[in-house]
Amino acid sequence: MVEPNTSLAKNVTSNVCPEHSSTINVPRNTTGEKYSWDADTQGWILGSFFYGYIITQIPGGYLASRIGGKLLLGFGIFGTSVFTLLTPLAANLGVGYLIAVRALEGLGEGVTFPAMHSMWSSWAPPLERSKLLSISYAGAQLGTVVSLPLSGLICYYMNWVYVFYIFGALGVLWWFFWMCLVSDTPETHRSISHAEREYILSSLKDQLSTQKSVPWRPMLKSLPLWAIVVAHFSYNWTFYTLLTLLPTYMKEILRFDAQENGFLSALPYFGCWLCIILSGQIADYLREKQNFSTVCVRKCFTLIGMIGPALFLVAAGFIGCNYALAVAFVTISTTLGGFCTSGYSINHLDIAPSYAGILLGITNSFATIPGMVGPVIAKNLTHNNTVGEWQTVFYIAASINLFGAIFFALFASGEVQDWAVSGYRLHRN
Repeated sequence: MVEPNTSLAKNVTSNVCPEHSSTINVPRNTTGEKYSWDADTQGWILGSFFYGYIITQIPGGYLASRIGGKLLLGFGIFGTSVFTLLTPLAANLGVGYLIAVRALEGLGEGVTFPAMHSMWSSWAPPLERSKLLSISYAGAQLGTVVSLPLSGLICYYMNWVYVFYIFGALGVLWWFFWMCLVSDTPETHRSISHAEREYILSSLKDQLSTQKSVPWRPMLKSLPLWAIVVAHFSYNWTFYTLLTLLPTYMKEILRFDAQENGFLSALPYFGCWLCIILSGQIADYLREKQNFSTVCVRKCFTLIGMIGPALFLVAAGFIGCNYALAVAFVTISTTLGGFCTSGYSINHLDIAPSYAGILLGITNSFATIPGMVGPVIAKNLTHNNTVGEWQTVFYIAASINLFGAIFFALFASGEVQDWAVSGYRLHRN
């Protein structure tokens, strides 16, 4: 979408990496509009999604607890899909319109995870939470795995506008299936067996609150909640920075061509997808079969999922032009991050299942800030696209990750908090 000479696209470090490919691939279809956006403008465009995303986090969690997550999640993604379809038009109208449309996409997408958490609080038995939620949330990584290389192919053989048309249309199609097949709770599901319904309901009977009002004051004073906030913020700083800027790093520093860029940019998220699935199974095995406490599993998986990526991310900045090693380190870093899904990511359901959607809205509000400012800061730090500049970006992300891991290990909990159940009784899971 961007004119190649509008931002400093050359790696001007003294240790210049050679082109990875022996031949230069010119996109077969060059009819797509090109825009003269400098690096700062690109940073604001990439970050604008999160300005809308942050607004609907807490309201999304609250509404999901009141009206159910099905409608909220369904229409949130439907709205996002419609604005995705309008993105090429907005880009033609101007930068301001594009930023506005992306912010509106964020408004719709902001309810997604709070609504999902709210629905899982009614569906996931305590000892199956890790495996069920990991399978569910792995879909986000799988979407990245598919969309990055597919977007590259669409741009190469067709036109960049079709990236938005195709994915927007798929979102609308998904909405029809969601509305027809999904139910908010086991009680309202049309095809669930009686035995499964009773199993789910009986496993949750001592963990859900019947209070109609939300205990905001004790909730916001809860240290285990703030442990999740800090971990979520720290992890997302690295995740969002890589998600939005990894293709740029691989293109400008490692010098991969457009087609290779799409597939290799997706490789770290494929590893993360596999790790999320496997770590969810392992976490619940440890809790159910090996009698590990919930808090022990959550802390251990969070430490692995945050300290491991920090180490390999820093190492990735010191391997020069070794393409294979760079891709391997970034892939390992992102893959290990998958352990966090069975760590802090689902800890909301451990400490307050009745208010899991609201808690996720709170933690994700803070965790959205990195998506807003991370790409802007990274773009400003990498004006010349030198290895040294990117090392600084990696240092910052790794340091924040390390701090979040330590804070969570010190203050997290695996018990349902007394303010989260009827009668303020404390229950262990």
